Amino acid sequence: MNKRKNMDEMEVRRMEVPNAVLLGQVKEAIREGHTATINVKGYSMRPFLEHCRDKVRLASFTDLKVGDAVLAEFSPDKYVLHRIIEIDGDVVVMMGDGNLRHKEICCKEDIVGIVTHYIRRGKTIPASDPRLQRRVRMWHKLLPVRRYLLYIYRINLKLSNWLK
Repeated sequence: MNKRKNMDEMEVRRMEVPNAVLLGQVKEAIREGHTATINVKGYSMRPFLEHCRDKVRLASFTDLKVGDAVLAEFSPDKYVLHRIIEIDGDVVVMMGDGNLRHKEICCKEDIVGIVTHYIRRGKTIPASDPRLQRRVRMWHKLLPVRRYLLYIYRINLKLSNWLK
C-alpha cells in the first residue's frame, strides 16, 4: 500500500530524444524485424496525424503502393513521415497530407518503414482500414482546395481546444 502511494505521487518526467537518435534506433529495430511506435512531431500530415497527439506504428515492408504513409531517410539523420503519391520504378515521390505543394523524392532503399497503424487518443486504426483509405484518396483529390480545408481544420481545432 505504501509503495503504491509513493508511485502515485511520483512526478512523471518526459524526456525528448533528438529525431536523429530516436529514428536511427527505429530504423535498426525495423531492419531486425521489429515494429516501432513513435509519437508524431510536426504538422505536415494534418489532418490525419496531429503533432504531439498521435502515434504511428511502423514496420518493414515488402511492397509499397500509392497512399501508403512511410518513414524515409532523405540524408543521414534527416527523416520525414509522408504519404506516397507516386512510384516510378525505384523512385518514390512523397507529400505530406498537410502540404500544399512541397514534394520529396527518394529511392525505395531510403524508405525505413511503412505505417501499419495510426494511434489517436488511445484508439488504434489499421492503415488497411477501408474507411481510412477512402478518406486518404479523397483528401488527395482535394489538393486544389486543401489550403481552405486546412484553414477550417485549424480553426476548428483551436475552438475545440479553447472550449475544453
